[in-house]
Amino acid sequence: MSIEKVETLVVGGGQAGLAMSEHLSNCGVPHLVLERHRIAERWRSERWDSLVANGPAWHDRFPGMEFSDIDPDAFAPKERVADYFVAYAEKIAAPVRCGVEVKDVQRNAGGRGFRVETSEGAIEATYVVAATGPFQRPVIPAVVPEDADVMQIHSNAYRNPDQLPEGAVLVVGAGSSGVQIADELLRAGKRVYLSVGPHDRPPRSYRGRDFVWWLGVLGKWDAQTPEPGTEHVTISVSGAYGGQTVDLRRLAAQGMTLLGLTRSFQDGVLNFAPDLADNLAQGDANYLSVLDEADAYVARNGLDLPQEPDARKIEPDPDCVSDPILEINLAEAGIASIVWATGFAVDYSWLKVDAFDEKGRPKHQRGVSAEPGIYFLGLPWLSRRGSSFIWGVWHDAKHLADHISTQRKYLAYHPSAREHD
Repeated sequence: MSIEKVETLVVGGGQAGLAMSEHLSNCGVPHLVLERHRIAERWRSERWDSLVANGPAWHDRFPGMEFSDIDPDAFAPKERVADYFVAYAEKIAAPVRCGVEVKDVQRNAGGRGFRVETSEGAIEATYVVAATGPFQRPVIPAVVPEDADVMQIHSNAYRNPDQLPEGAVLVVGAGSSGVQIADELLRAGKRVYLSVGPHDRPPRSYRGRDFVWWLGVLGKWDAQTPEPGTEHVTISVSGAYGGQTVDLRRLAAQGMTLLGLTRSFQDGVLNFAPDLADNLAQGDANYLSVLDEADAYVARNGLDLPQEPDARKIEPDPDCVSDPILEINLAEAGIASIVWATGFAVDYSWLKVDAFDEKGRPKHQRGVSAEPGIYFLGLPWLSRRGSSFIWGVWHDAKHLADHISTQRKYLAYHPSAREHD
């Protein structure tokens, strides 16, 4: 049986894979994009029903196409985001083959390129781009046993409040997903407990400009190296309900019970760290630092942006903060379900090449792997803070496509006849 040959194989048909396809086409590089489900599938089937983009439509898009039917300052619903990527794939004529899973990638022994085993047969490729992104394998900490008398799901499996059984809900994780899910459950009339760890809490908007605008003019999207210990700090920001600054004290005033970091479980009792006040204070400090930098920028550049003194008001600590709850008996509290909004891990088990460190993390420089011919795209901090965001991945993809194009030129080089005279 003949083996299909492609020059560059892109694995993943989400935002990263499509951005890569556009730039490869612009560079004249023949390529194929394989997607095991549908284009942008995770937006459709691995997110809750009411999810909207965390950034406004004018910003959370590729440069080559706007959202045609959404106010630029609005936040696109998840299905509309997925439709956007389908339309973009058509616009750039991306060679996407859906319903094909990549199962194994290995370097060709004694030859160039890689042999790729897929659900539809083998492919040989000179270059392989892993564009599967950071949200591959949901992580649930080994705290509450699976056989405990409580429903447990990860945030990627949560859809809506009706999915959960009667009773109170514990949401673990106060990042964007955890806060939005907890807020939705509270609005639906659920008794909600929210376990809060260390987090950043930026303003949704300030002085008439969205947070993403401030990140842009302050140069923070282009930050290239995170400070030690901050690489994976949770960011609590939301575009839900038209876009509002996340305020955990406000949610507590509306009836939500805040808890510290979830620590351990024994005999039906969950234990929490006594760090809730400190975690809120850290979030406040991050929030106020953004306001300080924004004010300084306005003054330095003489901008006519409205003052917003009320933005600096921090509400008093609710009782659950001043007198923190350190343990909860799930049965006595009536907690019937736990939603773990505890993030994801990458899964490159299919990529059997020498491109990872001892902890399984990709070894790369701006996405160019330590294994020649292998590339990574869509990961947080791949080159800068914005790397895992829609517009950021587009710019990272250009760098990788340029690198592949340059490598092709080296390989195509032949000495002129004069050199042998």
